[in-house]
Amino acid sequence: MYREHTKVVKIGNRVIGGGNPILIQSMTNTKTEDVRATVAQIQALTAAGCDIIRCAVPTQEAASALKEIKKQITIPLVADIHFDYKLAIGADKIRINPGNIGSRERVQAVVDAAKERQVPIRVGVNSGSLEKDLVKKYGGVTAEGIVESALDKVHMIEDMGYDNLVISIKSSDVLMCAKGHELIAPKTGHPLHVGITESGTVLSGNIKSAVGLGIILSQGIGDTIRVSLTGDPLEEIKSAKLILKTLGLRKGGIEVVSCPTCGRTRIDLIGLANQVENMVADIPLDIKVAVMGCVVNGPGEAKEADIGIAGGIGEGLIIKHGEVYKKVPESELLESLRYELLHWNEN
Repeated sequence: MYREHTKVVKIGNRVIGGGNPILIQSMTNTKTEDVRATVAQIQALTAAGCDIIRCAVPTQEAASALKEIKKQITIPLVADIHFDYKLAIGADKIRINPGNIGSRERVQAVVDAAKERQVPIRVGVNSGSLEKDLVKKYGGVTAEGIVESALDKVHMIEDMGYDNLVISIKSSDVLMCAKGHELIAPKTGHPLHVGITESGTVLSGNIKSAVGLGIILSQGIGDTIRVSLTGDPLEEIKSAKLILKTLGLRKGGIEVVSCPTCGRTRIDLIGLANQVENMVADIPLDIKVAVMGCVVNGPGEAKEADIGIAGGIGEGLIIKHGEVYKKVPESELLESLRYELLHWNEN
């Protein structure tokens, strides 16, 4: 597997590459200059399971704020700079698109600063920023062009005497993005940050990201991930955790499964399933919980789960491994489930 053999890179207090666990990254959508709001968002994301956070650094004021933000958070901080190489200082990792930075001399200035502090550089290339000569060479924006662009920039930085690098190639085209990662993985030993860029709203973005990341990660490619959504960054963390768990790449956290509604349902199954999902978010168990809407078929359908609930007319069942454990009033179903989960290791 590719990720087993990528170079180990230290980002703040975390390590990626070399078969280390895949880490989840997100990006703040606050004004970086607003230290209080940015720190509050990062702390909420950390509590949700974010491993690495990225902040935009468009101004000198933002660069100054970054230093104060870093003092108040516990996860690695990535500075996202695009056009001003002087804003690169103070973070645990620097994200650049060398094409936006400008001349070789300006890129060299970023490299020198990173080398002095032993801070890794993430070289990011998106399909939307592909150079005109590569667009012409390949007859349009292609996976081959994106890969060539990224590797050219990586080789340029390596020629400057620095190889503490992470590579990111992204596209909003899911299949192009997947193909690009399939092409670049055998050609580099640097860790890869993967994601589907500009994937859209929470609905469409989750579907595109699940498909794209599923293809890429299942081939052993990818050391860090981001689910890029037009929405609350907390949704990115929820989705990323579930994608990794579904692929068997992350353990921990309760998995909630629920049946589709049908004519036999005699309970607010949709509301109940959402309540259960929210309720278990803070419970550190690695088990499966089933939410079923029918007391007739519920026990049988929930047998693959560690524990489950099924609702009927005014009553509910607590089910363990497919067997009815107890019957409770419908109004006490959620509370009874939470009690069982909080005392799970006592059983």
